[in-house]
Amino acid sequence: MDVVVTARHCELSERFRDHVADKLGRLEKHDHRIMRVQVEVENERNPRQADRAVRIELTAYSKGPVIRAEAAAVDKMGALDLAVDKMAAQMRRANDRKVRAHRNRPSIGELPTATDDGSTSDDEAVPERKVASMTVTGDGPPVVREKVHTARPMTLDQALYEMELVGHDFYLFVDEDTHRPAVVYRRKGYDYGVIALEMNGTG
Repeated sequence: MDVVVTARHCELSERFRDHVADKLGRLEKHDHRIMRVQVEVENERNPRQADRAVRIELTAYSKGPVIRAEAAAVDKMGALDLAVDKMAAQMRRANDRKVRAHRNRPSIGELPTATDDGSTSDDEAVPERKVASMTVTGDGPPVVREKVHTARPMTLDQALYEMELVGHDFYLFVDEDTHRPAVVYRRKGYDYGVIALEMNGTG
């Protein structure tokens, strides 16, 4: 497994880099398919954020889905321990869910649905900018961050598995059976929910 460590606004010793490689090597017992882990270490310059002075983001690349985890603490060692523990927990949850799925495979009809939606916005406004297919001037209407990902059709089980690996509360995918875009998400009081889109064919 290759480990690539990069730093922003801070210096990293060879001793720390060796410690990172040794610490991350323990993740292979949870997922032996990991080929490379990208480690980003960033120092927070704002003195008011002293309790989160160092932020570490881990991105693991394997033959399966990409796995991400991040954490912040007062020092590099503390942030690294938290991030590695979080990634290990995500791997364990994903593996546990994969095992449970073979025992009791859920169907879309059994999952609760919802109609509410959320959006994220960028912090900085630009006088004129391109937002998806729109040109926004000044403060403009909505400020949207656009991300485009390559997708392959997958089952609901696989979408749930990949959602656990990236550590998010939702996951967008194309359903292998219906060929419809859908979002699976984590709910309070329930295990999971799913929202699917049905095209009506009108223009």
